[in-house]
Amino acid sequence: MKNTTQYLMLFALLFLGVLFSCKKTSKPNYHFDYFGLTKGRYVIYDVVEINHDDALGMHDTAYYQLKTYWADTFVDNEGRIANEFWRYTRSTSTDAWVLKDVWTGIIDGVRAEMVEENQRMIKLLFAPTYQKVWNSNVYNMFEETETYYTDVHGDTSINGVDFDSVLVVDQFHTNSLIDTTQFMEYYAKDVGLISKKYRNLNFQIDASSGVIYLDSGIEIFYNYVEDGFE
Repeated sequence: MKNTTQYLMLFALLFLGVLFSCKKTSKPNYHFDYFGLTKGRYVIYDVVEINHDDALGMHDTAYYQLKTYWADTFVDNEGRIANEFWRYTRSTSTDAWVLKDVWTGIIDGVRAEMVEENQRMIKLLFAPTYQKVWNSNVYNMFEETETYYTDVHGDTSINGVDFDSVLVVDQFHTNSLIDTTQFMEYYAKDVGLISKKYRNLNFQIDASSGVIYLDSGIEIFYNYVEDGFE
């Protein structure tokens, strides 16, 4: 009986030790990998850019490719370790890449930040949930935005490529008789940005006919082509 009791006590101690160890090492998953920030990672997009100016009779559409690349780290002006984000363009898939500009990106705490054209923006907030709402322009001079997720860990398909874990970010969305704005971004786990929709359109009402027509604005669409490491 004494040996049986000792074995039971030993078993209980071992069970509690394993249970405590599991609880101690378990960490929450913030899903930082949606931002795609890994040195050497590149993503290529097909881009459609449409410029409207009715006064000039212009509704021009441009097609080109964009390549983004996470490059070397550096210390930013706040003393944080950030990454250079190189952006290249080319007219067709057979042309050579030309460096367009260099942005910077960082994951700071639960924020994924990107400095675009010297304007710092909060692109993602971790861990992603439908309840999270933030001002993506809190660190710049642009208008305050109510940014939120419209899809979390969903799936989508772009150019015949299936993604089974995607975040959809609605950064700005308005619609009226004279203005339409939409800024949405799609992020896939272990890739980063896979699609972007940007529309900023202004309409006018013809005084004689009452017909509403597109007066000016811009539309930009990114769609994923491929990604990898270099």
